Amino acid sequence: MQLLMIGDVVGRPGRRACRVELGPLIREHGIDLVIANGENAAGGNGITREVANELFACGIDVLTMGNHVWAKKEILNFIDEELRILRPANYPPGTPGVGYTCYRGRNNLKVGVVNVSGRVYLANLECPFRAMDRIIEDLRQYTPLVVVDFHAEATSEKIALGWYLDGRASAVLGTHTHVQTADERVLPGGTAYISDVGMTGPRDSVIGVKTENVVQKFLTQMPRQFQVASGPYQFNAVLLTLDPVSGKALDIRRLQRYEQIS
Repeated sequence: MQLLMIGDVVGRPGRRACRVELGPLIREHGIDLVIANGENAAGGNGITREVANELFACGIDVLTMGNHVWAKKEILNFIDEELRILRPANYPPGTPGVGYTCYRGRNNLKVGVVNVSGRVYLANLECPFRAMDRIIEDLRQYTPLVVVDFHAEATSEKIALGWYLDGRASAVLGTHTHVQTADERVLPGGTAYISDVGMTGPRDSVIGVKTENVVQKFLTQMPRQFQVASGPYQFNAVLLTLDPVSGKALDIRRLQRYEQIS
């Protein structure tokens, strides 16, 4: 099975990158399921129904979220009915939406997809390690294929969860920091791992934001309004090859595409 995970989609440049790059990638690699982190897709902060539908129309099957999941309040009007959007599963019981479920790929195989949030420098939610014990036990009743988007700040927390789930999850894929890391590997137990898938958004930016906004923030230590940068896009993703019988990863490969400016 071929699965594509797209790094945090940021604003209009990120959505444009998905429109341009995704169709050819699906055809070229025979991709069965596409997951993308969409928590920055609407104006760089949160998601709306309109933006979600635009990304689904590009060929994305599942949108995972993160610490900005509630940034656009209108999500409360549709997250309960839109099961293709996952918020972090370690929010307290009673939180709107779902944090994990099974999806059918283009090859008709079921894949369990989980969105879970780290706690280091982020909200103090339920322990992601203990939450994943419960979630994996549940999902593996239905499928051996379980892919985790671990939306976390600290590299150490991400690596630790990768090792903790090695042999139980098909993949643990880090998001949130918007910089693609070069540590992709298949761990000894068969779990594909990368600390951060990267960012799909404006290349000439500071992790998606206009450079002048961020530079002035650092220079003055005064509040600044952050705005999504414009200009050419970058498209960061990882391509996974998974064994549908054992659920183990056979390969993980980083993908990088850049908008061609004539």
